[in-house]
Amino acid sequence: MRVRADRSQRDRLLPFAQPYALRVWAVEGARGLGALLAQQLVAAGERVVDVRAKLSARVRILDNECSDKNDTHDARSAAIVALRNRKLRAVALEDHAAVLRMHAKRHHELTGLRTQAICRLHAVLATIVAGGLPRNLFADRAALELRRLRPTDAVGQARRQVAIEHLADVRRFDRMLVELRPKIVAAVAVSETTVTDVSGIGVIMAAYVLGYTGDVRRFASKDRFARYNATAPVSASSRPSPHHRLNLKGNRQINYAMHIAAVTQLAHDSPGRAYCDRKRAEGKRDKDAMRALKRRFSDAVYRRLVADARS
Repeated sequence: MRVRADRSQRDRLLPFAQPYALRVWAVEGARGLGALLAQQLVAAGERVVDVRAKLSARVRILDNECSDKNDTHDARSAAIVALRNRKLRAVALEDHAAVLRMHAKRHHELTGLRTQAICRLHAVLATIVAGGLPRNLFADRAALELRRLRPTDAVGQARRQVAIEHLADVRRFDRMLVELRPKIVAAVAVSETTVTDVSGIGVIMAAYVLGYTGDVRRFASKDRFARYNATAPVSASSRPSPHHRLNLKGNRQINYAMHIAAVTQLAHDSPGRAYCDRKRAEGKRDKDAMRALKRRFSDAVYRRLVADARS
């Protein structure tokens, strides 16, 4: 049965499934493009499981007859995964974690856009100011430099105008980030979390952690949580001495929060810096010491999340 994705999709699907007393809906990407349909079905009292796109892709690869990616093959692959995999995550109604996740995602987007605008502004100023400007460029410093510039030729005037426009973009993103912060603070306060008690985790990073973790009880141990947020290193030993490398998988947003927390600790006289110093004294490289510190943050955050879930 083929159903068009529109405002009546749920009303068409429910009567179709009614004759089946024991039924489970397998939705590919139930936290992505399939989120709306999954939430509609859960709200109607249906049981829904989330099929990750990676699992469906594996089925297509192993199926010689249906290896092409299209709607029909995708639906069949998702059904096969749901029939054979008993560890798929059941979809639940969205809760306050979804609010935190949206705020965290918006913060990440605005931060990225601001970084792009700063880089563009820096590149233009490098063609106007001899020697360029410092790498850590702020809007006020750029504005001061632009006020000093009075080019007389057409090319210089055009470059100055482009730089002014980039500067306006930077200021606009700065204002949007300032306006977003109170919303994040209020949302974190509603959650009544104790994650912010972990040194290095502020309200912004707490929103990242809470929003993208969801229900921490789905992680059986701190090791599972570390694997999910990519703070558990990957073995990369090709010689007698053991060696590990950065885990490029996992949730990059939570990993970013752990990284910021670790950097914050290293910037001050803190237990985190003392821990890294001990690791270096043991012969660890700087990157290995940093990875070990991020893993300690992951374990500390996990303990706080579990305690909050029990309270």
